[in-house]
Amino acid sequence: MGMNNEQVDILILSNGPGEVTTWVRPVVESLRQQLGEDRERVRISVVLSPCPNATGKEAAIARSYPQVDRVQAAEHFFPFLLSGKTAQNWDWRDKGVVLFLGGDQFYTVIIGKRLGYRTVVYAEWDARWHNWIDRFGVMKEEIALKASPKYAPKFTVVGDLMAEATSKELSQLPITDYPLPTELIGLLPGSKPAKLAQGVPFCLAIAQRLHSVRPQSRFVIPVAPTLDLTTLASFADPNHNPLIQQFGWGCAELIIPSNSNSPFLKTPTGLCVELFTQFPAYDLLSQCRLCLTTVGANTAELGSLAVPMIVLLPTQQLDAMRSWDGLPGLLANLPGVGSVFAKAINSLVLRQGRLFAWPNKWANSQIVPELVGNLQPQAVANLVIDYLDYPQKLEAMRSNLRHVRGNPGASQKLAQLVLEELSLFDTQSPSITPNIAHP
Repeated sequence: MGMNNEQVDILILSNGPGEVTTWVRPVVESLRQQLGEDRERVRISVVLSPCPNATGKEAAIARSYPQVDRVQAAEHFFPFLLSGKTAQNWDWRDKGVVLFLGGDQFYTVIIGKRLGYRTVVYAEWDARWHNWIDRFGVMKEEIALKASPKYAPKFTVVGDLMAEATSKELSQLPITDYPLPTELIGLLPGSKPAKLAQGVPFCLAIAQRLHSVRPQSRFVIPVAPTLDLTTLASFADPNHNPLIQQFGWGCAELIIPSNSNSPFLKTPTGLCVELFTQFPAYDLLSQCRLCLTTVGANTAELGSLAVPMIVLLPTQQLDAMRSWDGLPGLLANLPGVGSVFAKAINSLVLRQGRLFAWPNKWANSQIVPELVGNLQPQAVANLVIDYLDYPQKLEAMRSNLRHVRGNPGASQKLAQLVLEELSLFDTQSPSITPNIAHP
């Protein structure tokens, strides 16, 4: 089935790298599957808003999706929010839907009202503005139960977009076949300078200790697509990263083999940490016995893959963590004075004893260890060894991670909500019918 000649716009609001890669991509694929490829009838636009975790490449990633027709970068967002005009003065069709896939849900309300469009919000953790949003697609039923019963018809449990993204990638990517005796440990030190300055040498120091005790272990860093190898290696160089000398953490040099083998970081003790540059790295991560990671989107992706992890928040450099949402995130990332704000905000947050890793937030309990404070590589390595020596602990963590995530299939259900809202423009004669391609 198709749709008549009526033209509609779907405007997707998103922000950070995690949302653009794991939420936007599967949803635009499902939208095209259900609504067809005719761009004269259905046009998909992506507008990005500022995000503390942004790398500056989110717009380019969104433009790479063939299902998307137009993309506006985050630097042009607030003029659009205030005036309704995009940087390229886009035209807007009479009928459409604003679909929230990251950022501030209130933006959906404002832009939906301005354009006269229906509004759909994907709520992974929290659903807001119940009175003004038309439909909510939520990850789990608990989110809907927080709302007043009078808004219940607006809520649909669609499942977990991130779980769908990871499972889809796993089904499409070739699996890196590590030998069974290999004990693969993933190191995820972050992707931005403030985190890398701590994360790279700290993880290297832990890896060196582990390798001396368990020589069968192999270590790998999945390199973020926004990070080049030379920049990554500079954080393992004592001449460029003073924290290495200050705290006695690990150092390494970048080795790029002349053959087809992967590049790696080599420490003075001979330990080699492979650098995995394919993205996304779900196939690799799914084979890891355990991962050491910073806070952020990494923890959500690992949780979706049910990969055991230990989350590291060393406070030796208090201004390293600047990924807060809302005003705290904006203050912590201000040029020049951001470091002062970051230290104050982080000191306050750490005293509150809050949970940081996404799986722990979802479960409202610490199902994966969060190590916070003046961490030492030796102590972290000992904890990792304890987990590796008792694999039943790792299996229990895997089980808990599987339990807290929502069901897959979210993108198709979310696309169906968009389709239903488009049809509501003419309830007497719905103008849009699904175009579902059956396998």
